[in-house]
Amino acid sequence: MASKLKIRKLVIIGVGLIGGSFALALKKARAVKRVVGVGRTRKNLNAALRLGVIDEIAKDAARAVRDADFVFLGTPVGQMAEVMSHIAPLLAPDAVVTDGGSTKQDVIAHAERFLNPHYPRFVPSHPIAGTEHSGAAAAFAELFADRNVVLTPQHATSAAAVRRVREAWLACGARVVRMAANEHDEIFAAVSHLPHVAAFALVSVLARGPDAAKRLGYSSGGLRDTVRIAGSSPEMWRDICIANRDALTALLDEYLDELEAARSAIAAADGDALSEMFSRARDARERWLVKSRS
Repeated sequence: MASKLKIRKLVIIGVGLIGGSFALALKKARAVKRVVGVGRTRKNLNAALRLGVIDEIAKDAARAVRDADFVFLGTPVGQMAEVMSHIAPLLAPDAVVTDGGSTKQDVIAHAERFLNPHYPRFVPSHPIAGTEHSGAAAAFAELFADRNVVLTPQHATSAAAVRRVREAWLACGARVVRMAANEHDEIFAAVSHLPHVAAFALVSVLARGPDAAKRLGYSSGGLRDTVRIAGSSPEMWRDICIANRDALTALLDEYLDELEAARSAIAAADGDALSEMFSRARDARERWLVKSRS
């Protein structure tokens, strides 16, 4: 079904899983006329063009956005400031800009600093969707279907720009919610950023030493399920962790306390303590799964 939203020219800066899927979803909804892709590697952009993710490759982001009415920033959050400062002088007066970053307070601060006078038309967003794969070849139109997208508009954000970004995500099949930026960063430090750090750290531990290949050779579904997200982009997650370091380090302290409690119980052969810890976690997981299904 075609969307009522009509985007004349969409520029995707960072044509990866998120940016590429955004383009494909809007194309599927017939909500966009032309998609221009900008990125760091010609190989990825050529793949995006070949796969129909984009219609045209642009070498320079600033020139690409001159006549665009919608701009999506799909780069790692650590690159947002540089990209914003580069495109701001040539952004069209009516262009709406949004992003797909996993942290919001830092991105908003960069936008306020570098996008003026276009800052009111910047709508911070975070699609709660993804896979462990990256690049344009990983993109697919259904990535956002029935998934939440969080918008964190500020007092200065144009209501018309918010409506347009909301319409774009709805056209992608997503559910759109609004949230304060600080609340967003605290929540996703817990449910996304901490799990990624834990998965990367676990693989790092298991991959050390001369017997690493033997260890991993005997692994099965349990380990694969636990560390699936360690296949995600190291660059992206490096930037996320640094950007959200205050909330994340506080949670890491709590996690380390829990690991230390588990270590102490194991070392002391304290079965009661382990049973209590594991049962508490299992019950919490069951309550979460029941609630998520309802």
